[in-house]
Amino acid sequence: MMKPLWLLGLFLGTSLAPLEAGPALLPARLEQAPAAKTGAVPLCDMTEKDRYKGEDGGLYGGGRNEPPAEQAQLAKAEAARIRPLDAEGKPADGGKVVLLSIGMSNTTQEFSRFMQLAGAKRGGAFVIVDGAQGGQAAIQWDTAEARPWGEVERRLQASGVTAPQVQVVWIKQALIQQGQHGEFPAHARKLQEELSKIVRLAKSKYPNLRLAYLSSRIYAGYAKTPLNPEPYAYEGAFSVRWLIQDQLKGSKDLNADPARGEVKAPVLLWGPYLWGDGTNARKCDGLVWNEADLAKDGTHPSDSGREKVGQMLLKFFKGEPTAQGWFAP
Repeated sequence: MMKPLWLLGLFLGTSLAPLEAGPALLPARLEQAPAAKTGAVPLCDMTEKDRYKGEDGGLYGGGRNEPPAEQAQLAKAEAARIRPLDAEGKPADGGKVVLLSIGMSNTTQEFSRFMQLAGAKRGGAFVIVDGAQGGQAAIQWDTAEARPWGEVERRLQASGVTAPQVQVVWIKQALIQQGQHGEFPAHARKLQEELSKIVRLAKSKYPNLRLAYLSSRIYAGYAKTPLNPEPYAYEGAFSVRWLIQDQLKGSKDLNADPARGEVKAPVLLWGPYLWGDGTNARKCDGLVWNEADLAKDGTHPSDSGREKVGQMLLKFFKGEPTAQGWFAP
């Protein structure tokens, strides 16, 4: 029986996705109708007393939207070590600092707009490379030999930079039909597992990688396919939070502190939090997602949606304390 690759293409940003479409990916309709709001509360608006299926609020938990002091200090120390490097990764006048994106179709669409806003082609020591790729969701990145990593290498070369010059990454990922992995928290734990693999692989491939900023998905209440609708787009934020919390708890597999042994991951921090409950404005900044901000499938961002994320990324890097000194808009 022919697999419905056209359906996968809606999510993956390509007409024929280079993936196996298993039986769990076959449904072509959503059980719920597209909606302008879900009633879920953005993590940035939740307090430590609020609960979503047992989880409290705040990007970092406990109602906090800023990293705990120890994590902030570690990130600051790593940020201070970012400097122009030559092709072999040695400090050098005329070297480069590379910011790389890792992710799926939505990620490359949004990051491409950010690159335009940031003036990525102006030259100088700071170089931005879009490594995110249509057709490559989280599971497609989770081995060292996976094809997306080879494509990233090609893009780095095309930009005149090397793997040792990559020092910062922005990661935004999801799973295809995330609900097939079980009800919350099961599917979110699966995404966390895949994100953990990605950050460790990134560190192994980019030895001078120091900081990884992570974001979860934009609003998906308008989705017209079951590829990644609500509540999965919302619940994916907990995957990011749990991953960062594991590093905070001292996971050896995610260690970023040289004083604690072998470094296996960059310092993990939240990047811009992109989810808002449709037309319900976020309290933290007023963000809304109108249907016009999504493409016809309700999953990918439209031009206005890409603009929103691009502007949020630009604002984030301009204001993020650990980006001062290396980010040059």
